[in-house]
Amino acid sequence: MITPRRNTARVDIDRVSEASSRRRRDAVAVEEPLEIRIAPADGGEHQVAVTMRTPGDDFDLTAGFLFSEGLLAQRSDIADLRYCVDVETQEYNIVTAHLSETARFDPEELTRNFYTTSSCGVCGKASLEAIEIRGCAPVPAEGPTVAAEIVRALPEALRSRQPVFERTGGLHAAGLFDTAGQLRLLREDIGRHNALDKVIGDRFLQGDLPLGDTVLAVSGRASFEIMQKALAAGIPIVAAVGAPSSLAVDVAGEFGMTLIGFAKPTGFNVYTGRHRVG
Repeated sequence: MITPRRNTARVDIDRVSEASSRRRRDAVAVEEPLEIRIAPADGGEHQVAVTMRTPGDDFDLTAGFLFSEGLLAQRSDIADLRYCVDVETQEYNIVTAHLSETARFDPEELTRNFYTTSSCGVCGKASLEAIEIRGCAPVPAEGPTVAAEIVRALPEALRSRQPVFERTGGLHAAGLFDTAGQLRLLREDIGRHNALDKVIGDRFLQGDLPLGDTVLAVSGRASFEIMQKALAAGIPIVAAVGAPSSLAVDVAGEFGMTLIGFAKPTGFNVYTGRHRVG
């Protein structure tokens, strides 16, 4: 779904070099709030969260967020996704998920904490227990395997398919690959967790979960949140261009995932699940 909002903007800058300074136009990635709401079939509307995102694929982002945070379980839970376009200043910045009559929704779930930043102050033990309480099971031990040369190629494969990053230099990406290194789906966003929710949301709306035969590549680091969302979608292998956090390693180890960090053409580190890397 392409939103009516632009994902880039043009701004005036002063380009300063050793020898000169000149005025020019430059492209920057757009950052705007997206308010996510849920409307149960029996009436009412509940605000779920506000996330700062780059406009584009907003319905995927909404569905992916609601699924990966445990508020939706299956595609049939959603009857419709709509923008709220009667709010003058925030047109196309509010999306409501209208639930089907068969969807199970507990408003009390909205009072729990969403682990959305590394500064939220949640202890690691409580976070792992929260994943287990939500019903996330370990990924199957056998799972797919991926060759080392494929892993080394993932960063460039990810980078070469980021059109908005190419214009702005300011977006993260999440790419879903098969074990032969073929790209299935890529999404960009100013937040790496939003990029992943857009990927998961697309697959959720297509009824294509879990993603047990895929490899997820992400720009930047691998955080707890990235691993939690990948686990919810059943993704067994996560490769990050940057470093993993300690809690990301804990999640991967606890739930049998393969976690790769510092992926580069020259090599990478395997933190957990070495048996899936050939």
